[in-house]
Amino acid sequence: MKRLKRDDASLIAELEPVAAGLLDRHLAASREWFPHQYVPWSTGRDFDGPLGGEPWQEDQSRLDPAARSALIVNLLTEDNLPGYHHALAMNSTREGAWGEWLNRWTAEEDRHASSIRGYLHATRAVDPVALERARMAQVSTGFQSPATGCLSGMAYVALQELATRISHRNTGRFSGDPVCERLMTRIAQDENLHMVFYREVLRSALEIAPDQVLVAVEDNVRSFKMPGHAMPGFAPMAAQIAIAGVYDLRIHHDDVLLPLLRYLKIFDLQGLGPQGEQARDSLAAHLEGLDARAGLFVERRAQALAARQRRGHEDRTSAPAAPVSG
Repeated sequence: MKRLKRDDASLIAELEPVAAGLLDRHLAASREWFPHQYVPWSTGRDFDGPLGGEPWQEDQSRLDPAARSALIVNLLTEDNLPGYHHALAMNSTREGAWGEWLNRWTAEEDRHASSIRGYLHATRAVDPVALERARMAQVSTGFQSPATGCLSGMAYVALQELATRISHRNTGRFSGDPVCERLMTRIAQDENLHMVFYREVLRSALEIAPDQVLVAVEDNVRSFKMPGHAMPGFAPMAAQIAIAGVYDLRIHHDDVLLPLLRYLKIFDLQGLGPQGEQARDSLAAHLEGLDARAGLFVERRAQALAARQRRGHEDRTSAPAAPVSG
């Protein structure tokens, strides 16, 4: 049977009861928390400027450079919340359950930037002047949504929320600071609940318009970029983060794409039309190529690490012996 293609307005209306039920479930599952309780204020002191404090110096940071880059990327990504709110509103509606969800989501997301920035300032982990200049540049640039409609928007956010959850969680673990790990774990819990909302919307949409959902999912998986990709210095920081193993192609393939697609049973769907089948075939081919690229990246990273370790060993063994005092 040929299915009629739904436009955005009809899809949003048909999925409204689903959004309402998921909003209720979210409110029951979410737990109140307070960003100020996760920031180690006692470690902070005044910076230079009107208060006449101490200027920031790099040796004040106890974080590994890759951990610093990961926290900066995560923070600047969260800073662009106004752009994300606008993009979601444009691809859905501000009315009814959708509007209630959007406002709740925005309120919860707004905690993330304030708490990460508080941690970075209190611990003097990064240059606060450079960080503020980067924030100004990031927010002034805005956010160009890759979505081309409501299903595309939902598919992108489901992927992005899961990727962000994993990035936050891994950043906390990699930091080596229990305070940072506690904060990033708490933020990741928010992101997980947000991902669940959009994942479940997609699952319901598959029952209404499976071919359209497959096209939206395939397009977003193939072209996916993190929402902070346009921030100043993103490329070198992303490379540093990948080399450190905080977030790389292997993690993106294994921990983001495959779990989401398996949950949605994308490769088990029956009765797809030509568009849906073509999108699914393209998706499978993309995953195969990404898996190969991820494997090559991990192999080269291991080789580079082994080479550095060999050089370090050779430097130690070839160094002259320390003089013996008599």
